[in-house]
Amino acid sequence: MRSKVEGLQVGEQNKEWRIESRLAQIGSMEEPVTGAVNYPIYQATAFRHPRLGQSTGFDYARTKSPTRKVLEDAAAALESGDAGFACSSGMAALQTVFTLFSQGDHLIVSLDLYGGTYRLLERIMSKYGVTASYVDTNDLDALEKTRQVNTKAVIIETPTNPLMMITDLEAVSKWARTHGLLTVVDNTLMTPYFQRPIELGADIVVHSATKYLGGHNDVLAGLIVTKGEELSQEMAILHNSIGAVLSPSDSYQLMRGMKTLALRMERHESNALAIAKFLQSHPQVAEVFHPGLEDHPGYATQRKQSSGNTGIFAFKVNDARYVEPVLRHLNLIAFAESLGGVESLMTYPAVQTHADIPEEIRKAVGVDDRLLRFSVGIEHVDDLIADLSGALEAARQEVEGGQGA
Repeated sequence: MRSKVEGLQVGEQNKEWRIESRLAQIGSMEEPVTGAVNYPIYQATAFRHPRLGQSTGFDYARTKSPTRKVLEDAAAALESGDAGFACSSGMAALQTVFTLFSQGDHLIVSLDLYGGTYRLLERIMSKYGVTASYVDTNDLDALEKTRQVNTKAVIIETPTNPLMMITDLEAVSKWARTHGLLTVVDNTLMTPYFQRPIELGADIVVHSATKYLGGHNDVLAGLIVTKGEELSQEMAILHNSIGAVLSPSDSYQLMRGMKTLALRMERHESNALAIAKFLQSHPQVAEVFHPGLEDHPGYATQRKQSSGNTGIFAFKVNDARYVEPVLRHLNLIAFAESLGGVESLMTYPAVQTHADIPEEIRKAVGVDDRLLRFSVGIEHVDDLIADLSGALEAARQEVEGGQGA
């Protein structure tokens, strides 16, 4: 299909193809001259005009770049949107979306929020008169009580990071639409392979493409996908004007990562669920937060709106004193920030990803000093369990040995 938005054409991918096929074929049919199955990197920042008043469709790379356009069209098609916009990072994508709002506007935002998004709202957007209220976005009564006359949008993470809270996207999008509000969904953790919020009623989808879409911890990128002609036109103006666009080489690298997304997400999902089940019965673990576990409060909603689960989850150890030795004794699993790559990473949210959120808010939500976040990679699951089990046992011995001394 092609978007009605001039200059924002969505790639003509066969709608009968399943998503695995469309992912593998990103950019493979877009180069008509040579038939290259990998779309070239066009490093050019300027493009010749055939004659006065004529354009090839490409004038200046900030506005539109051939390599970036192929990526953006693929992203829009995968998310069932009308237009895609590739940004220099996930935060750049969020900033571009947030500039839709003006002084005096109010946003309703997911309670258990990624710390970088909270920082952007409270330290940057607040300077321009945009305010935010943080609620459990799956609670329609709470949404109604929080809504103000100046509320313009609902900003949703589902699952949330790191406590994996689930929002019913169809229900909230319907509620937002009845009040004339935009629904913006951060789909980073699920990717369009497992979840497509626009098909459930959302207006805008955002990705930190650095994570699962890129998948290899080697490219920094963000994506925005919009639905609707007017909104897509407005986003195009903002994207071009702000200029936090993705480079041609990074666009190519991101497309290369996305080609294997289906394979990677299947392995991430199976590894993470197996490890979450292992930790459920571990004597040093108090709680496990994974929406694929049947006792998770969002389990039914997750199964309804998604075809699978992400590869990230969180768990709490019994004693905060376990945290440091657990992280120190990991060998295969890296103690590092970020998520979504082929390598397994473990993070301590209270002092890393969520350090910018005030302590009282973190603790009220449940992000306390016992919580660890685990981005499960594609290594062999038995090796990951052995590494984690060994680190937990080493931590127990250190803590109990210290008590005995």
